[in-house]
Amino acid sequence: MKSAVLPQVRIEPALRAELEAVLQEGESLSSFVEASVRRGVDFRRMQTHFHARGQAAWNHYESTGESKSADEMLATLQKKLDDKRGQLTRR
Repeated sequence: MKSAVLPQVRIEPALRAELEAVLQEGESLSSFVEASVRRGVDFRRMQTHFHARGQAAWNHYESTGESKSADEMLATLQKKLDDKRGQLTRR
């Protein structure tokens, strides 16, 4: 697949200086920007998925009237956390 170029973004000289000051050894401005864009895209994707799940849950509640109490949900989440910790401990 052919690569593409992101549009140029104008920034204040002070911001560029701050950016260059935080680059790690061997890291280029371009690689920093690319990594930042990737993280931004991942965040937006997760955010969209989160909102879709929330909307689906709300729609389910509106159509059925069924819901779980906060205590039930916290217990479910605690069990998931405990199960995952157990899996990681056994490794």
